[in-house]
Amino acid sequence: MISRQTRLLYSAGGAVYAAKEAAYTMFVLLFYTQVLGLDGSITGAMIALSLFWDAISDPLVGTWSDRLRSRFGRRHPFMFASILPLGIAFYALFAPPASVVESTAGLAGWLLFWSLWVRTAVTTFAIPHLALAADLTDDYHQRSKILGGRMGVMFLFAVLLPAIGLLALFGENDGVDGRFVAANYPLYGALSCAVVWLAGSISSFGTLKAARPAASLPAAQFSPSSPLSLLRDLFRTMSNKRFRLLATYEIALMVAYGIVATMNMLVWTYTWGFDAQSVSIILSVPSLVAVALVLLSLNLLGRHFDKTQQLQLAMAGLVVNALWLYPAKLLGWLPSDGTVIFALNLLFMLFFMYCFMLRSVVTQSIVADISDEHELAHGIRQEGGFYAAINFINKLATVAGPVYTGIAMDVIGLPAGATPGEVDPVVLDRLIYALGVGVIPGFVIALFVVFKIRMREEEVTEVQAALRARQQGNADVAAAHGLGHNAPPSPAGDS
Repeated sequence: MISRQTRLLYSAGGAVYAAKEAAYTMFVLLFYTQVLGLDGSITGAMIALSLFWDAISDPLVGTWSDRLRSRFGRRHPFMFASILPLGIAFYALFAPPASVVESTAGLAGWLLFWSLWVRTAVTTFAIPHLALAADLTDDYHQRSKILGGRMGVMFLFAVLLPAIGLLALFGENDGVDGRFVAANYPLYGALSCAVVWLAGSISSFGTLKAARPAASLPAAQFSPSSPLSLLRDLFRTMSNKRFRLLATYEIALMVAYGIVATMNMLVWTYTWGFDAQSVSIILSVPSLVAVALVLLSLNLLGRHFDKTQQLQLAMAGLVVNALWLYPAKLLGWLPSDGTVIFALNLLFMLFFMYCFMLRSVVTQSIVADISDEHELAHGIRQEGGFYAAINFINKLATVAGPVYTGIAMDVIGLPAGATPGEVDPVVLDRLIYALGVGVIPGFVIALFVVFKIRMREEEVTEVQAALRARQQGNADVAAAHGLGHNAPPSPAGDS
């Protein structure tokens, strides 16, 4: 059983990924378009280009960390190496020099360069950190708890960082909305930098001694690596049917989520007319409550539903929740009282965040279970490869959201630099339609696919029992021949 202290130290690493999520879903698009004046389509394109590099770096880091053998284990060398450069990149992203801002090409290049830097460093930390969860415990329910802790911290910081920024850095000053003041953004970059350095260090050093020892891994795990073997590892992860279904559902959902997260800042600012303080409350309070509710309900849900059933319930909740608030706004069914409108938005976000976070925890816990099934079939553990694929899919959110929203802003005619109250009501209605067109299809597709995924607890238990039997058999053979930890791989190993 993993200790509570180790769970907490591991969970702290969720703040590293959260800093990137908060930056790209909440502020990067607003800063570069509405504050610095870069065209929305160009901004979205620069962010999208960085995804092509992710397609290379994510599987490379995942498969490399699966096979790495060092005195610090398979995962920690990558985590340590990423912390310092990631903090620097966050500050630079929000602090382009005046000479760069004056040039459209220069500003676009600055955004692309530092986006690539941020994404590379996040990949180098987040994928090994995720894979580390499967090393820390093989218990069916403990995996959900440890990943729930990580996800809880991630969601907390994903909303607390922008909420603190909105309250402390972007508030109204002398009648000027701080969200449209360029000088405030480097301070937000510095805040993100501090969070990354602190949380990344705590999680990396705190879990160093808890990682799974190399001696307990299959011998084939550390066979010599080559570009061909890494490529073979990558394709082998996609041979699992359950994982292919899981990846398909994640793609549809994360594209929709990225659009929600990015457009939220626009609809809260323009459609609902909320000020920075109100937005910070809507961001933080429902998420804080949802995190607590998910962590408290994991045990109860685990007693009555297996992980795939929990996934189905969460997705159904997301679809249902998407169909009431904004349609009611367009139909004129909502009251004019601002307090009621604010309360309805809080309720909407609470249910959304609960369902979204629950399905995130369960999805990543299922990936850990699939890695056991994969080891039994192939004789090698590839948590890094599986989580690299999931991590890459999650990054679709931070690309699809700004790309779609940037194009939508141009299409619906939302003027650059517009302040709340100055936008034509027709444009505001178009903003809601754009939100629905971008979100609903992804949610529905994800709901359809998730009902095809089945993996019962009994199956996971049987797989783990077979793995333990194989490990014991290999250990007995090695002992009989005096081979120690250099026993040959099982017949199911690499060929």
